[in-house]
Amino acid sequence: MYKSKKPYFYGTGRRKSSVARVHLYPNGTGSITIHGRDTADHFALQTLKQTARQPPAATDTLGKMDIVATVTGGGVTGQAGAIRHGVARALLLANEEYRPALKSAGFLTRDPRMKERKKYGLKAARRAPQFSKR
Repeated sequence: MYKSKKPYFYGTGRRKSSVARVHLYPNGTGSITIHGRDTADHFALQTLKQTARQPPAATDTLGKMDIVATVTGGGVTGQAGAIRHGVARALLLANEEYRPALKSAGFLTRDPRMKERKKYGLKAARRAPQFSKR
């Protein structure tokens, strides 16, 4: 547990090219803040808003802890996944007994899927130019 003005648990989450730094404050009201704004302001889709709530819901700590996150890189889906990964790691530091619930739901596993690199002679990773024969 880290100590500043209030003690907190820290977790780093990653997904695609997004990196989230998550601070979990115990004995809170259950608010989730991203870059100083509520999740409703940061994410437009309902599914992305629920993604950050999945680890606390799996461990029955949904209204008991405050979550403050900063996330950089990637798109909104990758950022939501990175926040979920960071929240799960911070919850694991808060209580080791949450490991079976978080692991069975797949929240502790870092998703290794990345964008495939562009190859020479092609327009993208696999997209070939049209009308290549002359």
